[in-house]
Amino acid sequence: MMHWKGFSVNYSGWRRRWFYPLISVVVALSVSLTAPLPGRAIDLLPLLFQGVQVFQLSNISARQEVDLGKQINQQILSSQVRLYDNPEINRYVEQIGQRLVRYSDRPNLPYTFQVVDNNAVNAFATLGGYVYVHTGLLKTADNEAELASVIAHEIGHIGGKHLVNQMRQKAIASGVATAAGLDRNTAVGIGVELALNRPRSRQDEFDADRRGLRTLIRTGYAPSGMVSFMQKLLKGGSGPAFLSTHPATSDRISALKRSINNQSNYGSYGLDGNAYRANIRSLARS
Repeated sequence: MMHWKGFSVNYSGWRRRWFYPLISVVVALSVSLTAPLPGRAIDLLPLLFQGVQVFQLSNISARQEVDLGKQINQQILSSQVRLYDNPEINRYVEQIGQRLVRYSDRPNLPYTFQVVDNNAVNAFATLGGYVYVHTGLLKTADNEAELASVIAHEIGHIGGKHLVNQMRQKAIASGVATAAGLDRNTAVGIGVELALNRPRSRQDEFDADRRGLRTLIRTGYAPSGMVSFMQKLLKGGSGPAFLSTHPATSDRISALKRSINNQSNYGSYGLDGNAYRANIRSLARS
């Protein structure tokens, strides 16, 4: 017990009340961090007192992924792409996307589907359910099944967490990953770069095809739409942006055909070209 200018302080009690909770915080942080790199110590002070947001991409939670995807989306929209200002077209793409989401591998994410004002035949996805479709791709598709197949493929990339894994690999290769993890700003920068420019790996493309085809069939769309759209790009040589980041090869088409043939039952929705052109008529007038 200490006495000082009329105040009595139980030093032992005060120490127990503050010391043990502080130890608990430090222990909890230590457990959550991965093993330190050889010869590199972990500085806990920034984490404890500066509020630095750090992501462990190897075990990122769905909530963290959505938060990071939102920040990547904000960065993309502020400096990289321009959205297409057409409520009718945006609503149409959103409806197709949400219909597919219900039968995807990760239906609980808050997906956002956006149309990019760009005539390149392209589509891409980022973390946390953000999918982007170029107006050029909408114009190139002949029916809704073909458009849905591309959206389902991008949903497949999200389902497989392909961008998360590539971000982790990029961070390690660039030397910006620390023992504590990857800070938010660095993670956003890597996410933007990879979302817009990354050439997908062969393994990721096959996986997104498999996941996308499964989602397409479950939703009732004609799975032939995925094959016909890919064949169209290869034969016509159109869509260099899409082909550079989504390498469409004959073996992928063959794999899709085999998967479709192995299905005992699938729908035929989305093959009506006239109905599709009616749905995107406002795009044709722009």
